[in-house]
Amino acid sequence: MLKKSFFLVSQLVMVFVCKSLFAQNPFITGQYTADPSARVFGDSVYVYPSHDIPVVPGKGRPGWFCMEDYHVFSSGNLREWTDHGVIITQNKVPWVKPDSYNMWAPDCIFRNGKYYFYFPATPADTSGGKGFAIGVAVADKPTGPFVPQPSPIKNVKGIDPNVFIDNDGQAYLYWSQGHIFGAKLKDNMLELASEPFILLNLPEKGLKEGPYLFERRGSYYLTYPHVENKIERLEYAVGDNPLGPFKKTGVIMDESPTGCWTNHHSIIKFRNQWYLFYHHNDYSPKFDKNRSVRLDSLFFNEDGTIRKVIPTLRGVGLTPALQKIQIDRYSKISDRGISIAFIDTADRFKGWKTRFNSADAWLQYNRVDFGSKAPGSVSVLASSKTSGILEIRLNSLSGPVIAEVEVPVTASWKVVNAKLSKRYTGQKDLFVVMKGEGDVEVDWLCFEKEGSY
Repeated sequence: MLKKSFFLVSQLVMVFVCKSLFAQNPFITGQYTADPSARVFGDSVYVYPSHDIPVVPGKGRPGWFCMEDYHVFSSGNLREWTDHGVIITQNKVPWVKPDSYNMWAPDCIFRNGKYYFYFPATPADTSGGKGFAIGVAVADKPTGPFVPQPSPIKNVKGIDPNVFIDNDGQAYLYWSQGHIFGAKLKDNMLELASEPFILLNLPEKGLKEGPYLFERRGSYYLTYPHVENKIERLEYAVGDNPLGPFKKTGVIMDESPTGCWTNHHSIIKFRNQWYLFYHHNDYSPKFDKNRSVRLDSLFFNEDGTIRKVIPTLRGVGLTPALQKIQIDRYSKISDRGISIAFIDTADRFKGWKTRFNSADAWLQYNRVDFGSKAPGSVSVLASSKTSGILEIRLNSLSGPVIAEVEVPVTASWKVVNAKLSKRYTGQKDLFVVMKGEGDVEVDWLCFEKEGSY
């Protein structure tokens, strides 16, 4: 029998108490996104990804990438992301072949009061040969409206544009087409100022694409996806000049352990921390042409080399305790008695659930901010066919138990509330542990101030 101190409230009521935030990976929900180009403009980060969409009859090529437009997303804290909507769509660009669905990886840069958005697509005019061209759209704000130029950039054939402006003001354009190419840009950012040439000393064997160049402490890091075996891993080379020569240096991120063929990335410094933006096929595990963007911290060694980034579900930053905590985006889990699955396989954008079905099964979720005003209770959206008790501990498996959440037998999702045994403030790591036998599924948990329920 449940104790009187625990009670159920409707999910409808609770949704007004616990707001949804997307601090975890993937950090954009509700649509497929890939090839994230992240930029710091002012005090916010803007992400310009490509937009994967499912192929349907008459739209796209079955079994392949299908992209018709671009969105832009922004955040001031890397936790809350705003979708500013479509900024470019294929059939409103004068030079793009109608209904080609090849709006691949883009980039954006700021110069002289304007924002320049670079994107590849299939041109309607094939007199210059088959393949992709790269165009530019210009805006007064990072969110647009962007006005595409009537023609693509001359003397550029390829995909994955990346733009870099050096400390001396010289701008460079990079792209890929079998090799990785580079060239100087004119001050108008719309034309090449030099002949393009192949960047040397990069791997000769296997696909290379997606160049992204940044500068740190006088060194230029050329980063790129490379197929060493069957799928892409993120690698980098370092040089003393934006156009090289470069020296192959190391691996930023290994190949996907679940077989996602592509990866595409960008690297920025925001508020004194470096970050790697990349993609995976989280929402589409059986089809790696529908991808989702991720974000993890990146660190350098003392000699300037990049520490390999291990992809996480947890992502970056603090998660407010008073917001929904999606524990399926965990930091660590036990090796038995716990599993993660989609809530609804017919609508995978609803996210995931965590199942605890063995005594002492546990999950760790790091960096939860309890703030300065300690919450007094916790709510868990859960279901169970057998009933069960979940312990919530702080900082370690042997840490203090701050709540025992008794989940009854339920036919559907229910919000279960439990009082905290003690109030805590500041940053903590959470451990959710199955006490005794049972079988409990959890969507999210959320801490609340006294009386909020």
